[in-house]
Amino acid sequence: MSGLSRRRVIARGLAAAAGLSGLALAERIADRYGLVPPDGGGVYGPGETLTYAAHRLLTRRSQAREFSPSQISSTPFANEVAKPTDAFKRLQADGFRDWTLSVEGMVARPASLSLDDLRRLPVRSQITQVVCEEGWSYVAQWIGTPLFEVLNAVGLLPQARYVVYVSTEPDTWDSIDLHDALHPQTLVTYAMNDADLPVPFGGPLRLRVPRQLGYKSVKYINRVIATDNVKRIGDGKGSAAAGAGYAWYAGI
Repeated sequence: MSGLSRRRVIARGLAAAAGLSGLALAERIADRYGLVPPDGGGVYGPGETLTYAAHRLLTRRSQAREFSPSQISSTPFANEVAKPTDAFKRLQADGFRDWTLSVEGMVARPASLSLDDLRRLPVRSQITQVVCEEGWSYVAQWIGTPLFEVLNAVGLLPQARYVVYVSTEPDTWDSIDLHDALHPQTLVTYAMNDADLPVPFGGPLRLRVPRQLGYKSVKYINRVIATDNVKRIGDGKGSAAAGAGYAWYAGI
């Protein structure tokens, strides 16, 4: 059976189970094919599983919409962030020359990359939309290195299934599966609208995951960890935001 027809069969099985209010059955089908998200347990788990599995089967190669330069928002909105620490202020005062991104975990060659190191890797520019779960959105140009290029540079190991990314903001981290981590639109972003990424928008370094809601595009990242299991991290739901009721997978 071809990969496409196999996905269609699985998708139809999930849809049939959901149509019969058999979310538990849909969850068992998803589990059989490795399509249960880290937050797939609990009361809302079956629904999260159905959403994640359906998206992965039907949209795994889809692209987030890209816009023209004329559609860039004139007044993009920067949501509130934690007050910067003294350490962050010192790095900012020096133009973030000493900011580093640690790439570790299931990689052959763990590395600590400066902003200049990242700029020497292949660059991609895209004009995509940040969509917030609170109802606001804006369009901006994002410039950076595709995450897959960073992972290629350090030798991602075949056992890895997720990429965790950690912010300097307290208790702020998230993760994505390899479908999004290796997607060409997922960027380690250091510039916005042809200028350095402004601090209110996550500068000097932000992960942009344009195929998911805005809270997945974590600001101020300084660690990337490849792993085969996120159950050992935090509360095991794949995201620090899970405690506030946010879904681990937030596809749009």
